[in-house]
Amino acid sequence: QVQLVESGGGSVQAGGSLRLSCAASGRTFSTYAMGWFRQAPGKEREFVATINRNGITYYADSVKGRFTISRDSANNTVYLQMNSLKPEDTAVYSCVAGSVLTTRDHYDYWGQGIQVTVSS
Repeated sequence: QVQLVESGGGSVQAGGSLRLSCAASGRTFSTYAMGWFRQAPGKEREFVATINRNGITYYADSVKGRFTISRDSANNTVYLQMNSLKPEDTAVYSCVAGSVLTTRDHYDYWGQGIQVTVSS
């Protein structure tokens, strides 16, 4: 059974940092693209960042320069380092994995999501 399990969410004040982790199990994801989407209350789900097996990355314009995605392929884990957090970053963040590197939500596997709350 394939699972993506997120951790590291929580509450932080504006300007603070959080690091999200996503542990994948059930298959080898070393060849897969992995990334993050988020959804805020009352808003549509949006792309945040993604990384492929060669380290190529894409970021949403809203997080460029503040968020960094990385991966540990040997351990099937992807990370999202979030710095200079803003209240508008408040959302449920979901880990994704798929065979194609894309900014669209066409990923094969999705985690349950984890809450990130940024207070002003």
